[in-house]
Amino acid sequence: MAKTLRNIAIILLIAAVVVFVPGGGTGANVISQLVLLAFLAALGWFAALMYRQHRYSLYSLGDRRRAILYIAAGVAAVTLTATSKMTASSGGSVAWLLLLGGSIYAVVAVVLAARRS
Repeated sequence: MAKTLRNIAIILLIAAVVVFVPGGGTGANVISQLVLLAFLAALGWFAALMYRQHRYSLYSLGDRRRAILYIAAGVAAVTLTATSKMTASSGGSVAWLLLLGGSIYAVVAVVLAARRS
């Protein structure tokens, strides 16, 4: 119980600093961006590690399937990057859903075809 109260007090202290200290909101935004960049770096590291571990499997897919897989990953990355701009309109939201859905479908189709053969 004391540990929970301590954690709540820490969160309240951080919130008070953000609200009452001049420039606290800017500091919170900087920290938020640093956490986001660390998360993206971890995702990049994980992707590189997975590529190195499964390089033989990727090359055994063949050129056509591997191209579909890489294009789908690229479309998904660009679509996720443009999420804020695409979801600003209803047409963009539909396009966002179609692009991500198509990318997911392509990846699943390649994986299932590779498992069958």
